[in-house]
Amino acid sequence: MSLQSHKDLIVWQKSMLLVKEMYHLTESFPKDELYGLRSQMERAAVSIPSQIAEGYLRRHHKEYVQFLSIALGSAAELETQILVCEMLTKFKNIDFTQAKNLDSEIMKMLYVLIDKIVEGERNKRLNP
Repeated sequence: MSLQSHKDLIVWQKSMLLVKEMYHLTESFPKDELYGLRSQMERAAVSIPSQIAEGYLRRHHKEYVQFLSIALGSAAELETQILVCEMLTKFKNIDFTQAKNLDSEIMKMLYVLIDKIVEGERNKRLNP
């Protein structure tokens, strides 16, 4: 089966689920976090599938890897923000388990995808 668009990528699909999960979780954040962690976490979550989509439509593998790396950075940023929330008592009633698991899975998938693209390009240069 060949990919028709970025929407066929499982990592993109899972990152869209993560966006939905983060918006669901941030709805219950304290009001004083509206422009703090809530905003940062929503932006970081949305950035992941956005970067995957933008990179997919680039014409060069090097650019694609760059955008996937940005998506990976956003996932790491979100992971850190979740850990910060878990440290703070004002978020003690919020269960971040599903978001953490999805984020971790997405990061692993991005690592593998980046490695495959880089390795594929390396093999093309070595075996024209």
